[in-house]
Amino acid sequence: MPIVRPFKGLRPKPEFAEKVASPPYDVMSSDEAREMAKENQSSFLHVIKPEVDVDPSVSLYDEQIYDKGKANLQRLIDEGYLVQDKQNYLYIYKLQMGDHIQNGLVATVSVEDYEREKIKKHEYTRLEKEKDRAKHINVLNAQAGPVFLTYKADTHIDALIKKAQQVKPVYDFVADDNIRHTFYIVKDKEIIENIQRAFAKLDHLYVADGHHRSAAAARVKKERQEKNQNHAGDEEYNYFLTVIFPHNQMFIMDYNRVVADLCGHSPDEFLTRITEKFEVQKRKNAFRPEEKHHFGMFMNGKWYQLIAREDTFNKNDPVLSLDVSILQENLLKPILEIQDPRKDKRISFVGGKRGLGELEQLVNSGQFAVAFAMYPTSIEELMAIADAGKVMPPKSTWFEPKLRSGLITHLL
Repeated sequence: MPIVRPFKGLRPKPEFAEKVASPPYDVMSSDEAREMAKENQSSFLHVIKPEVDVDPSVSLYDEQIYDKGKANLQRLIDEGYLVQDKQNYLYIYKLQMGDHIQNGLVATVSVEDYEREKIKKHEYTRLEKEKDRAKHINVLNAQAGPVFLTYKADTHIDALIKKAQQVKPVYDFVADDNIRHTFYIVKDKEIIENIQRAFAKLDHLYVADGHHRSAAAARVKKERQEKNQNHAGDEEYNYFLTVIFPHNQMFIMDYNRVVADLCGHSPDEFLTRITEKFEVQKRKNAFRPEEKHHFGMFMNGKWYQLIAREDTFNKNDPVLSLDVSILQENLLKPILEIQDPRKDKRISFVGGKRGLGELEQLVNSGQFAVAFAMYPTSIEELMAIADAGKVMPPKSTWFEPKLRSGLITHLL
């Protein structure tokens, strides 16, 4: 039974929330973050991407970077932008993107539950990035970015979350990307206890986004436990910061692919090879797939529709039947010789929010030779893979809307 736990959140004063809140650290480059943060010294980017305040020649893993993040967090506290709640609370984070609304519980969850797979994973982590996030947590003595969790929707929990929102929100603003962010504090002890009991009845939680942050939290807990002769199990480092949404409120967009070259093939040869595993149809306009096992492809100024032939993948395997797997195993690997999309620098990934026009622009610029538009992976597919103890291919899911960093921090 997963534990969800109230905590003393470090938060912006209401009048500063919109200025402090920033996009998450991993959706922009350092240069983009520098540009965004340079006119706003209260932006949380100074904490989660502290390289914005360090010479660009300095390595992202240099001690200076982490120390600057720590100093910037302390500055935001000292200057009165951030204050810590004096009591343990739960929080509700509501996101609205157009007509889409999702309501998440902000809580800390148990590292032990994560280690015992009551909180299920579906991705591998990269050791370098895991160590980086752990160093960031250790130096700042804080978890500055929440892990994005989901669970199989429960009507009782829905009702409790709705009841918890019958108070005035502490923050309510529309960010520059037109996403509305509404944040509530749950102070009612009875509601907090009822929410905890309801979550304890669930079989599992699932990591939707934030595998490196959750793995880093486990790494920090192990290190601190080994150093603490009086470890009791209730220290803050035994828990990590999360926002938890029901699966039926999640919105996943396509995560598209662009490849730098055709691996020595001419465009005609490439099309011929593709027909071995896919039906290929020319399209007059940009093609966005509307069902599983269909793909859009842009090459030489033309759009094509690819349909995977039924005998080319295992329908009964939750991983191999994913569209990202079908494209990898039947096209990217055998024809374009991309053996490991995690490491091959010839392939890049484009979040669906950027649109098909971005794929066209990247290919037309000459930077890439071909682009593939994907049908989004579903949240049910993600949970099925996690339940089977398997791992999704890299860059399978792009969640929208994105949580803003800085609205809540967990101090250790």
